[in-house]
Amino acid sequence: MVISQTAEYALRAVLWLATQGDRAIGTAQIARATCVPAGYLSKVLQALARAGLVQSAPGRSGGFRLTGPPAGLSVLAVVRAVEPVQRIETCPLGLKTHGVNLCPLHRRLDNAMALVEKALSESTIAEMLMEPSASKPLCEIVAGSATLRIVTER
Repeated sequence: MVISQTAEYALRAVLWLATQGDRAIGTAQIARATCVPAGYLSKVLQALARAGLVQSAPGRSGGFRLTGPPAGLSVLAVVRAVEPVQRIETCPLGLKTHGVNLCPLHRRLDNAMALVEKALSESTIAEMLMEPSASKPLCEIVAGSATLRIVTER
């Protein structure tokens, strides 16, 4: 299972929104903070809104915010909001004799995808933000300094 660029952009946006509390943030500001092209991000945010993960508020002080707490939002839910998770249900080669009885190769590949899917379903946005790491999400550590530089300050 490979995460597409669209899913990566959705995860970046949701992670960043999770750090912003309950205030609505405009697409341009989210795009700058996450290094995602604004036009593309707009479509991603619309898909997240259709899935009920973010809500949009129109108007001058409008923007996007998460609909619920980051602790209740799985990484898999964000990925599924923008693209279906591909699993191998029938023979990818179209062999009629195989059908839904996958050969050992395709069964193992599907089992691996199931493990990835399970791991993503058990990982929340809040957990990723709280995970101890020298690399903070969407931040760049400035060499030789204790300060963090947010990606938008390029």
